[in-house]
Amino acid sequence: QVQLVESGGGLVQAGGSLRLSCAVSGRSISSYASGWFRQAPGQEREFVAGMVRSGSNTYYADSVKGRFIISRDNAKNTVYLQMNSLKPEDTAVYSCAADPRAWVKTTPQYDYWGQGTQVTVSS
Repeated sequence: QVQLVESGGGLVQAGGSLRLSCAVSGRSISSYASGWFRQAPGQEREFVAGMVRSGSNTYYADSVKGRFIISRDNAKNTVYLQMNSLKPEDTAVYSCAADPRAWVKTTPQYDYWGQGTQVTVSS
């Protein structure tokens, strides 16, 4: 049984930074492609960032490119999302996801999901 648990969300002022963590248990994170998604109230879940299973490539939504960084620590079995230069429009519940396929999917068709963590950016 693979479980994902996010942490690190909170309230931050515009221009600030947060680092989200996604701790994976049950199997090595290197067995999965991973992704971060977010969902704001009344909106659909959207892709934010992803990393292929090998860890060699990363992908970002245009709205966060240059501000967010996805990374992975295989020793800690944890995926991170470093969020810099945050904007009020980044406010959402952020969820991490994992899938045994090798590539990143920008649609929310992942096998495993965390419960989500709230990020609120004040103006």
